[in-house]
Amino acid sequence: MSIYIGIDSGTQSTKAVALDLDTGKVVAEARAPHRLIPGLPVGHMEQHPAEWVAALDTTIGAVASQIDRTRVKGIGVSGQQHGFVPLDKNGAVIRPAKLWCDTSTLEECDILTKKLGGEKAVIRKAGLAFLPGFTAPKILWLKRHEPKNFRKLRHVLLPHDYLNFYLAGKYFMEHGDASGTALMNVRTRKWSKPVIDAIDPKLADYLPPLHSSDAVVGTLSPDVADKYGFSTDVIVSAGGGDNMMGAIGTGNVKPGVVTASFGTSGTIYAHAEKPVVDPRGEIAAFCGSTGGWMPLLCTMNVTTVTEQVRSLFNYDHGALADAVAATAVGSDGLVMLPYLEGERTPNVPAGSGVYFGLNQNTLKPGQLARSAMEGVTMGMNYGLQRLSALGIQPKEIRVTGGGAKSPIWRQIMADVFGVPVVAMVEDEGAALGGAIQAAWAQARQKRKTARIATFTDRIVAKDESTRVKPNKKRVARYAKIQTVQNRLSEALRDVFPLQRELTKG
Repeated sequence: MSIYIGIDSGTQSTKAVALDLDTGKVVAEARAPHRLIPGLPVGHMEQHPAEWVAALDTTIGAVASQIDRTRVKGIGVSGQQHGFVPLDKNGAVIRPAKLWCDTSTLEECDILTKKLGGEKAVIRKAGLAFLPGFTAPKILWLKRHEPKNFRKLRHVLLPHDYLNFYLAGKYFMEHGDASGTALMNVRTRKWSKPVIDAIDPKLADYLPPLHSSDAVVGTLSPDVADKYGFSTDVIVSAGGGDNMMGAIGTGNVKPGVVTASFGTSGTIYAHAEKPVVDPRGEIAAFCGSTGGWMPLLCTMNVTTVTEQVRSLFNYDHGALADAVAATAVGSDGLVMLPYLEGERTPNVPAGSGVYFGLNQNTLKPGQLARSAMEGVTMGMNYGLQRLSALGIQPKEIRVTGGGAKSPIWRQIMADVFGVPVVAMVEDEGAALGGAIQAAWAQARQKRKTARIATFTDRIVAKDESTRVKPNKKRVARYAKIQTVQNRLSEALRDVFPLQRELTKG
């Protein structure tokens, strides 16, 4: 008679689910919003960690009110990757957290890359290139731009680790989320001394110990347990980054499964039994939060783009879908580069959005809406093609996130990717993954042979009513459009930084 609570602390909100392990069903859900700090310069994306804590308290309180609190045995936290939470010697937050979508660290990426001998040397030493979204350049940014704050720094945590710290009072990091910092050698699962020394040798003392993903951080602190009405015996599992927990929540814990998340950002990832290192650095060679590895592509612009277009025409979601469905495949030749927040894959941090092919026939709501939906999907397909070149060949793709709820968008996904796509019964995959991981971690304390696949095979389910297959003619059409989008992106790489300068007046 056990319940495990899974948390997903994302960019826009925190979600919580309560998983009844005996039935394998989610029996309660809750959500609470949090905000980006407004008014920051272009490229700066930050949040107050206190808002994550407040949303955590709200969502756990909400699900706890719907269940028997005495049955809760564990909590597993998923969090947005790469965010830099700087803490002082007392564990107090020094400044707001710089997020995964913050692209203000271009110069720091260049500095670190040069210090380590160039991009090939970085990939050789750490397994992945320095990208603006990763944590390592954010720490160097703090040192260079806010030296007073850097002098206060004594602990570095990621967003989900900070919530674990709040729950259990321990400085702790597991291999999966740590692999997204660019501070860890993903092959050896140890902190990388060359990277740390390139930032500051003292940083080695500020990083928490690394643990395997089946570890338990600890139990709830008495104050937190009392606040939730839970026992102090409730464990807090290692947790992980949102993509790592999303992998668990979609059953992506063994080779052959590919997951695509269409949320604020877009990710596609697979499970691997050994590191999959991209010599070009476009695919992140992350570790998973199950003991394996998780080659992953990430784009920064998915539902942020479609939501902007939707609001531009005052559409609700149904009207947006109708406008897209009523417009021809390929949007009558209108192609969008959806780089509203810059882009990570391909690595175009100074990029901006582009509509290519505007004319009297395409400057219309339907074409603008459909090309946005097609554009972000082809942006993800750019990375999927790179994954395929590295040996990941999907036979179907399990889709999650807001975009996965749209039938017309799922059809576009299938036609762009060229394989069937199917959504999940439980769409909050990262939160579900956190709950499953907590159950697995507790089982591993008693039986080291406990396999996470035993849990996912029983709990995770695909919603077969959502399955769509690709249409051969549309697949061929989108392949041609993909070529145009790729070449357009390449042609504008040198222009984007010049355009960004114009935004500074």
